[in-house]
Amino acid sequence: MMRTRYAIALGSNRRHGRHGAPANVLRAAIRGLGALGDVEVISPIVATPALGPAGRGFANAALILTSDLSPDSLLRALKQVERDFGRRAGQRWGPRVLDLDILLWSQGAWESAGLVVPHTAFRDRMFVLQPLAAIAPGWRDPVTGLTVRQLLKRLAAPRPVDPDAARP
Repeated sequence: MMRTRYAIALGSNRRHGRHGAPANVLRAAIRGLGALGDVEVISPIVATPALGPAGRGFANAALILTSDLSPDSLLRALKQVERDFGRRAGQRWGPRVLDLDILLWSQGAWESAGLVVPHTAFRDRMFVLQPLAAIAPGWRDPVTGLTVRQLLKRLAAPRPVDPDAARP
């Protein structure tokens, strides 16, 4: 496999016994991801409200990683990092000490039994697009052809309210 680039999303909303608050969990995870390749650039860490039953707000960030790993191999390595930080299988969208997702891959789209790249929901998540736009605004989504900046602008744009939806 040749060296390729990945956009990775990071999130945490639970304290870690050794690393502390969620933002510090992300900083520690970023240091650990250097073992998987070269961390090129890291977004600012942003505080975001909880989505779904997670309860507490999240610390979120994104980074660009250059690696020799295939998408499937990188996913396995990211899941191991999550486990190393104490992540266990649990409630979907529930609290988690660390969440790592492959968002984009420089070779375009990838699909296998356990992985779809680009991430199927990244276009609809402000907490993913904002940090990603800070470090890779011109990266094109291979499915829509839109840049990360354009996806963020679309998601942030005010939407008209359907007046009929408010009627009983």
